[in-house]
Amino acid sequence: MIMDIVEFCVSNHHHGTDTILDKLEQHPDIEVIEYGCLGNCGECFLSPYALVNGESVVAENVEQLYELILKAIHEQQSQQSELDKLLDDL
Repeated sequence: MIMDIVEFCVSNHHHGTDTILDKLEQHPDIEVIEYGCLGNCGECFLSPYALVNGESVVAENVEQLYELILKAIHEQQSQQSELDKLLDDL
C-alpha cells in the first residue's frame, strides 16, 4: 500500500497545526513528517498549511485544515485510481 505523506512546518505551529499533526498520526495510512522549514515562509506566517503528497493545502483555521487535508488525500487517491484504470486499458 502506498502511504500518503503530510508534511508540516514547525514554524507553522503558532496556528495550532501541532494539534492536527497528532490526529493525523493516528491514521495508519498517513505518514506525517515535521520539518523545521518547508520554505513557504509567507504562507506559513499567514495561515495554517501543510503539504499533502507535495501539494500545498491552506486553510483559515486548523479545524478547516484538517478537513481539507483529508479531502485532498481522498481526491488524490481518486485521481490516481482513475489514472490507473486508464493505464490498465492501454
